Amino acid sequence: MTRMILLAASTAATALLAAPAQADTLYHNLDGLHASASGELQRFAGMIVDDDGRIVALVEPGGALPSAVDEMVDLQGAHVLPGLIDAHGHVMGLGLAALDTELDLTGTASIEELQQRVAAHAAAHPDLPWITGRGWNQELFSDGRLPSAADLDAVVADRPVWLGRVDGHAAVGNSAAMRLAGITAETADPDGGAVLRDEAGQATGVFVDAAEALVNVHIPAPDAARMDAALIAAQDFLLSQGITAIADMGTSIADWHAFRRAGDADALNVRIMSYAAASAPAAAIAGTGPTPWLYDDRLRMGGIKLYSDGALGSRGALLKADYEDDHGNRGLPVMSGEQLREQAGWAAERGFQLAIHAIGDAANAEVISIFEELGSGHEARHRIEHVQILDPADLPRLSAAGIIASMQPVHQTSDWQMAEKRLGMDRLGGAYAWKSLLDAGTRLALGSDVPVEHPNPFVGLKVAVTREDAQGSPRGGWRAQEALTLGQALAGFTGWAAYAGMADGRFGSLQPGAHADFIIVDRDISAVSPQAIADTEVIATYVDGEAVWVAP
Repeated sequence: MTRMILLAASTAATALLAAPAQADTLYHNLDGLHASASGELQRFAGMIVDDDGRIVALVEPGGALPSAVDEMVDLQGAHVLPGLIDAHGHVMGLGLAALDTELDLTGTASIEELQQRVAAHAAAHPDLPWITGRGWNQELFSDGRLPSAADLDAVVADRPVWLGRVDGHAAVGNSAAMRLAGITAETADPDGGAVLRDEAGQATGVFVDAAEALVNVHIPAPDAARMDAALIAAQDFLLSQGITAIADMGTSIADWHAFRRAGDADALNVRIMSYAAASAPAAAIAGTGPTPWLYDDRLRMGGIKLYSDGALGSRGALLKADYEDDHGNRGLPVMSGEQLREQAGWAAERGFQLAIHAIGDAANAEVISIFEELGSGHEARHRIEHVQILDPADLPRLSAAGIIASMQPVHQTSDWQMAEKRLGMDRLGGAYAWKSLLDAGTRLALGSDVPVEHPNPFVGLKVAVTREDAQGSPRGGWRAQEALTLGQALAGFTGWAAYAGMADGRFGSLQPGAHADFIIVDRDISAVSPQAIADTEVIATYVDGEAVWVAP
């Protein structure tokens, strides 16, 4: 990018900051790009925004500029996009991980490196009663071995240590953590979880899916002040990435209270489409049905998040046949079919939208059947979260049942080699099948699953159109026939994501009546190479036409 472009974009952002909030402000001389409802790229050259921060109209390229406006702001050719939406994330998970008391193990390349990071973090925080963190992935280790309590004991033995796997579906603790939790060789596996054991039957320190709760309940919960700090950290980071709205998957009561405190203080700048962590918090928070939109469309609890299975990394994804690299294992149902049906029926009767996590082909088939049985069709907009591995025979069933496929492009680049090992090459016909689902008439919504993955939506856009990782592998894309066009990918991170969150018409598209949520970026993402989309930098982020984040 040239210095001239940087200067022009910086000047445009300064002009927007200086623009007074008046009725019918025209932002012009801009290079605007958005996606239509059908996933086609469209351009605009200006926006008229009223004093409520809503779009009045867009000006088409070459169109006459209206004169009956109160203010005109020249953006000097800046590149403008709608505010981007992450259709699946964990807001407080991102925020708590951003605080310096949490250990980030992302990218750890070996157990030795993990030990070094744990030891350094413990030394830097001698007063922490627990050493907690997340982000390790044994698939990055040269020997592929899971860490163990013994590995952690070797560096921290005087305090409990509890470290989550990158996908959140497994964790490892040291002996002190297991003692506090009362874990012994006699501890039974809970429903939907597993305590991994050695040949002698002793717990190794690794807990999968529902078994994590055996230790989690003993970790001191963060107080309100820490939750508030985490929310501010999360939303500032999301805004810096150009994300103006996010679907929060698994909102707890404490999370909701943090969102409400921020809203009451007029400090909630990211729009949050909240999905409660099962029916109990939904009933406690929302009562008999979805809440109304609060704080001028910045917060709503409209759905419930449930789990069918675990993840491929911990071999908890529920498969129709054995794991190729672990014969005799077909995964782990986090909730039984009976439990899912009971919870789904409760939610549907009260008008809640359902968002059910399903990774493996057996889990997806079960969840599709549940939605078919509910019979609520397209109106309910029920969702499957991840939809990573489908039996090709089940693929058309999503569209027929009106199910939204909420998918995260970056998971494909993180998982493709592991997927080949876990499933074998003959069972990948429905793996991360974005294009096939779209062609079959299924609505897509795209996100990141932050903090499992980095929330940068421009990396997500690049992956969606290339199916290549950051190193350009595999060359030409993994199962490249499943790549999306840029228009489809942009729609997945804007209008389609809003539709999936029951927010269409409110935000997610720069249409008349919608909130003027938009971003200024440093390039025309349609005019650079697909690989260069990932390098896009956000210069400024606006919600309701007001600057809420500007690059330093």
